[in-house]
Amino acid sequence: MVHYSDGRNSYWGVLSAVHHAEVIAHKTGEPYGTLVLSISVTIIKVSLIISMMLTGPEGSEFIARDAVFATVMIVINGVIGLCIFLGGLTHHEMSFRNEGTNSALAVLTALATFILVMPTVTVSTLGPDFTRSQLAFAGIASFALYIAFLFFQTVTHRDYYLPKTKEKKTDKNVHALKPSNLKTGVSAVLLILSLITVVGLAELLSPTIEKAVDAAGAPKTIVSIAIALLVLMPRGICCC
Repeated sequence: MVHYSDGRNSYWGVLSAVHHAEVIAHKTGEPYGTLVLSISVTIIKVSLIISMMLTGPEGSEFIARDAVFATVMIVINGVIGLCIFLGGLTHHEMSFRNEGTNSALAVLTALATFILVMPTVTVSTLGPDFTRSQLAFAGIASFALYIAFLFFQTVTHRDYYLPKTKEKKTDKNVHALKPSNLKTGVSAVLLILSLITVVGLAELLSPTIEKAVDAAGAPKTIVSIAIALLVLMPRGICCC
């Protein structure tokens, strides 16, 4: 029998973490708010992936790759598409900063190609895999590329990720009033507690997802999609 209480608890833990991250992000403003959200979501996703890779059956070593692929597809086609659709219905016309969007997509494309495509064209191993030295290089290069993007986003070209006009920065119809220092401090504490809770529940959630997939007779790749949906669904709700 599959117990779903762990899944529900983990989902509410993820939702709580994303909500409190949103409060802190609103207080700090862009682009630092995006960084807070990204770090929170990354901690949750990595904890779930590591737990399943360590406790899962044979073939669990591919969960990380499949989860990254599922995340890219869900974000680009699902979350962004839904936000554009709902935003169009609500505001009728929306504005975009092409500079910030292009730079983010360029980094995402480079990382996705490097991690998801390159292993299939290397000839050092028999399967679609990196050798240890190649894996080390891939990890260091990806980290360096992301650090460069963060520097670009928060220091050298920060204006690319802010509204074009000063009026929109202060317009209450564009951004609600920022939370108080007390509310932000409480959210910071609750965010840490929520992340600790989710990380702790990750080990209990892993067999629950695997049992649910086996009971449904679905392929193992559904596990990776479930991880991506669990983490991205609350974030998508907050964005939309």
